[in-house]
Amino acid sequence: MRDLRLGDIIDDYCVKCRRLTNHAIVSLLEGQAAKVRCRTCYGDHDYRHEIAPPTKKELLKQKELFNAVLAGMVPPAALDGDVPASADVAETLPEDEVPAAAAASASATVEGDGTPRKAKAKAVKKKKT
Repeated sequence: MRDLRLGDIIDDYCVKCRRLTNHAIVSLLEGQAAKVRCRTCYGDHDYRHEIAPPTKKELLKQKELFNAVLAGMVPPAALDGDVPASADVAETLPEDEVPAAAAASASATVEGDGTPRKAKAKAVKKKKT
């Protein structure tokens, strides 16, 4: 096979068309196509090596299998026997022994009423506009 050049036509999966179509090479990286442009819809995207993304059905099946594997595992803390599996580190340590970084991160991310600061900031921005 000859070396690829800019403008060469190759097949790739188009994210906009959702099918395998002809694409023109837009950029090369180390002799391989990095970015391509669909010749049907003219959308630019990374070269996907003619591989379509998994369907929602496939993702759901994969998620179910992953959850089944996780459900069958024994938590490492339960093997030691001294810490309950559902316990939080801050709950198991006395207040004077809680690491400063953990306490600071907990106070920085959650307001007094329990809502995250980022969520409050987004709500305030929405009200202004």
